[in-house]
Amino acid sequence: MYIQQRQLENLDKVLSPGKVVVIYGARQVGKTTLLKKFLETSKEKALFVSGDDIIVRQYMESQSINRLQDFIGNNTLLVVDEAQNIKQVGLNLKIIVDHIPGIKVIATGSSSFELAKDIGEPLTGRKIMLRLFPLSQIEISQIEKPHEAEANLETRLIYGAYPEVITQRDNILREEYLREVVQSYLFKDILVLEGIRHADKLIRLLQLLSFQIGKEISLTELGSQLSMSKNTVEKYLDLLEKVFVIYRRSGFSRNLRKEISKNHRWYFYDNGIRNALIGNFNPIPIRNDSGELWENYIVTERMKSMEYQRKGVNSYFWRTYDKKEIDLVEERQGKLYGYEIKWNKKREKAPPDWGKGYPDAQFQVICKQNYLDFIL
Repeated sequence: MYIQQRQLENLDKVLSPGKVVVIYGARQVGKTTLLKKFLETSKEKALFVSGDDIIVRQYMESQSINRLQDFIGNNTLLVVDEAQNIKQVGLNLKIIVDHIPGIKVIATGSSSFELAKDIGEPLTGRKIMLRLFPLSQIEISQIEKPHEAEANLETRLIYGAYPEVITQRDNILREEYLREVVQSYLFKDILVLEGIRHADKLIRLLQLLSFQIGKEISLTELGSQLSMSKNTVEKYLDLLEKVFVIYRRSGFSRNLRKEISKNHRWYFYDNGIRNALIGNFNPIPIRNDSGELWENYIVTERMKSMEYQRKGVNSYFWRTYDKKEIDLVEERQGKLYGYEIKWNKKREKAPPDWGKGYPDAQFQVICKQNYLDFIL
């Protein structure tokens, strides 16, 4: 069963001559599926190639205008899947869009640190970025009614939203799939492209982070627990973020004395991956981390929603030195919005320091009773 991806319509809107649309996303989230579905209805004469193909790489790494023109021929759309495997792909795509009038280009990649390095500078002013995540509730709602979404909520908190997980109805098979993703796909780009020989330290680092969702992370403390330097921890976190395993949120501050702004909080792009890393697929009623799972789910779903609706949002957390906090702060169109994320609704009012420091800001508690409106 195919669930229509929201970036499908965004791709159609942004694709234009002389531009390269770059689609980033973790492995197994459906980048190739997105491309194939797009081509099914596209009226363009398209050439679809993969960076895994050695012949494709020979042409696409040539930096020769004539070879690239011969390769593309009379096609009006070039689609390059797994573009991170092509050396200096950005420079070659620049040559293509600069010298083939009217050509449109789509490139996908699972490892943003490699693609960003090769694509970023050569394609300045010529690229449009689209990020692809595990399925969002916006997309899943196409096949689910609100009462079904609420009935499936605990399953989402435990098994996440990879396409294979959503379309699979057997929990044992879901667990096997997620373990396979962790073992075979999660670190593949880091191990190949960064030359890191073993994933053991990466897994241990992620396991430590999984128990600190919604808390500020001390790099020094992590380094001590892992017998690694602070700089190495920072490097590993950066790599894990760039291959779409985790992402950070910074503290919000307008330089009020009490506010913490230098530390970060880390979240997982997918709850199922987080639970596979710690080997815990227990039901919500017998878990002691339901609050962390809920916060990770809401913050991540909100991020997907804003991204897919192409809304410009800056997202943070807010905390003071005396431990007053707000889980999610959004800055949109010059206005501030604070959101406290609670599995069971408790607090109705914002912390007094938030109200004093930002009297014009809005505040809302996000709980099981109102979360669907928030993430949709």
